[in-house]
Amino acid sequence: MRRLFLCSVVALIAAAGGAAIALAADADPVVGTWQLNAAKSTFSSGPVIKDQTRTYSQSGDKISLVMKTVGPDGKEVTTHTTYQVNGKDFPVTGTADYDSLSGRRIDSHTTEFTLKKGGQAVGTTSRTVSKDGKTLTTKMSITTAAGGKSDGVMVFDRK
Repeated sequence: MRRLFLCSVVALIAAAGGAAIALAADADPVVGTWQLNAAKSTFSSGPVIKDQTRTYSQSGDKISLVMKTVGPDGKEVTTHTTYQVNGKDFPVTGTADYDSLSGRRIDSHTTEFTLKKGGQAVGTTSRTVSKDGKTLTTKMSITTAAGGKSDGVMVFDRK
């Protein structure tokens, strides 16, 4: 009986350790808080944002993003989404330019997204975390709700 109990405890510890390793292996490198580095960012068309902070969190295979953006007019807008990188559409709130996104993983550090408004694609964006995990680079091209074109490369530093 004692041997059966000991084997059960060892099996439970091994299973818990294996689950923790599996969860750590699946952690997206984007998880954390990122601050816009305006000096390294470029905007080829559309409005130039003054500031942006992105906070990514992960629960299982779901990633949540809260973006706080200060526009050229000084007003702050907060955008929220929780998504999976599985090609399906997920809702986005807080922006008039798009109301959903779908994503696909390119590699362990790069993910591409299609931005949609009313089910129609209006833009694309990608995000790449540097191999050292200190820099996030996003590239975005979108037709805004007002009908203008907005393109840019934004560089973020990990906080």
